[in-house]
Amino acid sequence: MRLKLGRPNLDDYRDRFDQPVATSSSPLTVTWAGVTTLLMDDGHSALLTDGFFSRPSLLTVGARTLAPSLPRIDGSLARLGVQRLDAVLPVHTHFDHAMDSAVVAGRTGAALVGGTSAAHLGRGAGLPEDRLVVATPGSTMELGAYDVTLILGDHCPPDRFPGTITGPVVPPVKASAYRCGEAWSTLIRHRATDRRLLIVGSAGFVPGALNGHRADVVYLGVGQLGLQPERYVVDYWTEAVRTVGARRVVLIHWDDFFRPLHQPVRALPYAADDLDSSMRALTRLAAEDGLPLHLPTLWERADPWG
Repeated sequence: MRLKLGRPNLDDYRDRFDQPVATSSSPLTVTWAGVTTLLMDDGHSALLTDGFFSRPSLLTVGARTLAPSLPRIDGSLARLGVQRLDAVLPVHTHFDHAMDSAVVAGRTGAALVGGTSAAHLGRGAGLPEDRLVVATPGSTMELGAYDVTLILGDHCPPDRFPGTITGPVVPPVKASAYRCGEAWSTLIRHRATDRRLLIVGSAGFVPGALNGHRADVVYLGVGQLGLQPERYVVDYWTEAVRTVGARRVVLIHWDDFFRPLHQPVRALPYAADDLDSSMRALTRLAAEDGLPLHLPTLWERADPWG
């Protein structure tokens, strides 16, 4: 934690909230619901990363135990128009990503897909074993209308709860029970249209891990990126954006996830991150590569290929 007070002003970046909005003819849409919760939907088949909707307060996370909020989960699924999902894919298993994942899978008939840590969250929530999919890194899975490949990545430093989850997690539990587990770069291909996107949930990377893969759009996690040296930011952009040949980048995981989703979105405070620093560096890199760089709008159905 740093002593710098306040938080970035999102009004300074209002021109970046301009990713293409979906239309009635968009064959595939992406909707952001905070942190790295993203809904991919073609009208018949849908995937969701994370599904983190409870968003407990900082006081609760620091001093109390955590349990999924069913009213917040149900309200958010209704806001997204979700009744059924083919899969829920936590990008890693910290509470601000995976705390609700198993509950969301249970309420939508979805498979819970990830590593062994995610499977233990599913067991703690009572999901049957046939709905727990432990991915083989680098192997492509068919999930509904999508081909999904999970590539092992890394968590952006510092990782406050490192390690794997080794047994079922049954809430209420401390935030530290949600250890990072496997951190994934999630490659998704919509088979009918060959549209491809990459979701990097944490601003960490394994050098060379994405070599040979491509994605038209990258949803790029920037949580804690503003605390890293410039060389790290350049390397991260190179590994996650340049390597896959992206044509558009949308920044995620910059919002204050201790704030409920029914309140206006705001950036994380400077004590936890520095979005201003991230935006300066990433704006320069995007300009060098001639790429559009966006911030997503909460609940807005987007067509980032549009």
